[in-house]
Amino acid sequence: MKTLLTGGTVVSMDPAVGDLERGDVLIQDGVIVEVAAHIDAPDAEVIDATDRIVMPGFVDNHRHTWQTAFRGVGADWTFPEWAAAMHGTVKPHYRPEDVYVGTLLGRLEALHSGVTTMLDWYHVAQTPEHEDAAVAALRDAPGRSVFCLGAGWGTPDPVDAAFRRVHSELSGDGLVTMALGLRGADDTGMDILAEELKLAAELGVRTSLHIVSDGTQRPVADLREHGLLRDTTTFVHANGVSDEELRMLADAGSSVSISPDVELKMGFGWPMTGRALAAGLRPTLSVDDVPSAGGDMFSTLRTAFAVQRGLDGGLRSRDLLEFTTIDAARSCGLDARTGSITPGKDADLILLRADDLTVFPVTDPAATVVSAGHPGLVDTVLVAGRVVKRDGVLVDVDLPALRTRLLDSRNRVADAAGIPLDGTWHPHAPTGK
Repeated sequence: MKTLLTGGTVVSMDPAVGDLERGDVLIQDGVIVEVAAHIDAPDAEVIDATDRIVMPGFVDNHRHTWQTAFRGVGADWTFPEWAAAMHGTVKPHYRPEDVYVGTLLGRLEALHSGVTTMLDWYHVAQTPEHEDAAVAALRDAPGRSVFCLGAGWGTPDPVDAAFRRVHSELSGDGLVTMALGLRGADDTGMDILAEELKLAAELGVRTSLHIVSDGTQRPVADLREHGLLRDTTTFVHANGVSDEELRMLADAGSSVSISPDVELKMGFGWPMTGRALAAGLRPTLSVDDVPSAGGDMFSTLRTAFAVQRGLDGGLRSRDLLEFTTIDAARSCGLDARTGSITPGKDADLILLRADDLTVFPVTDPAATVVSAGHPGLVDTVLVAGRVVKRDGVLVDVDLPALRTRLLDSRNRVADAAGIPLDGTWHPHAPTGK
């Protein structure tokens, strides 16, 4: 099967391919086979990309989709308040069905706004049925997903058996793969962290670890001293980590995922974008959670860009697109398959409306996407060559039924937990750790 995207403005994110003011992209059996100014393919299905920016789909390498039903409730919360609310109050009342519908709607939301690849950082661990529900939701959403399974929040429970079981079930799945969500050494000790890294290496999966420092801690240096830094680990946030420790991450080949909206709102500290670059790291960007922030990468791009430009002015708009496409794909170990419009890679592509009045006229496509892009521009989305959104509408998705299920889930959990849904819920954050 062949598909030809024709007449679009191509932003390839591949220096060897370059950008085309007017270009065509030929796809065969889900794979990009040619990118050129004009392609003759009379036997291909044609998608007219006139007045569209054609670019790689976004890659979000850190999002907790199980929380989708409680969108917006934590906009005013600090991190301790979020932890008390979502993990202390909400999570105990989550059934597998709640995990399923929250994960599915969260993944569809990401697809709808142009995120073709997403790492779902799962920390609502309760039973195998909860895990299976999350996996089923990711499989039912037609996107490329990484199920990042950890043992759960604040528990020393072993993850080995659960991870092996799910990994075995997902073996050979084309679009849903796995990563291991590590717990910090301050939660579990270095021995458990070392065992989880050993498990990940045995199964050939990447790992992800939340990490923040108040300036007195040296979490990265501690890991290095124990021989636990890996080029397969993504460190999430890293606010407050010293320049010396960032260089340690760069030397180890690790990656960093920055969630600027959540970090600024919750009091994590200044996003580390510029300092990571200065240390030799290629930062990546992520949404994190929708109770506190918007779920699209456009707003994430804009926050990260404005914050860092306000500091030193050295960041360029194309850097931001790299962070959210090819760099983020590399952090997930998927850069050979996605992240750029490159012949031989899977066709994970988005078409953005360039004729929309909010961005017209488009003079510099990359700068326009970063400075003025929004989900309303996402006209068409392809994942592995399959059109999953066309003319601004998700394909073969019964959104009214899913909305009803999500509202039922939210209302049931809120009722069981005694949570008001009138905007007055402000959780009490526990004192101390």
